[in-house]
Amino acid sequence: MPMPSAPPALFPGAITQVRGLEVGQFTDPRRPTGCSVVIARTGAVGGVDVRGAAPGTRETDLLDPANLVGVVHAVLLTGGSAWGWMPPAA
Repeated sequence: MPMPSAPPALFPGAITQVRGLEVGQFTDPRRPTGCSVVIARTGAVGGVDVRGAAPGTRETDLLDPANLVGVVHAVLLTGGSAWGWMPPAA
């Protein structure tokens, strides 16, 4: 099955311009929380760069090249749930 062509560049350099990737997002209108997902239906090589003194990660060690996960089909990103988190002042 051929991959669909990328949509016109609304945001040049955005991840949505990478052929074969799809991006989705949901925000719960009842709460200030949501999630985003990046989907690679045909699979992709995964990698991660974790930074910071106390990152809230889960299962990122599976992407270490020494482990058995060679292909990923989706990555789920969530956030804003840490107590005391505030966005930077504009």
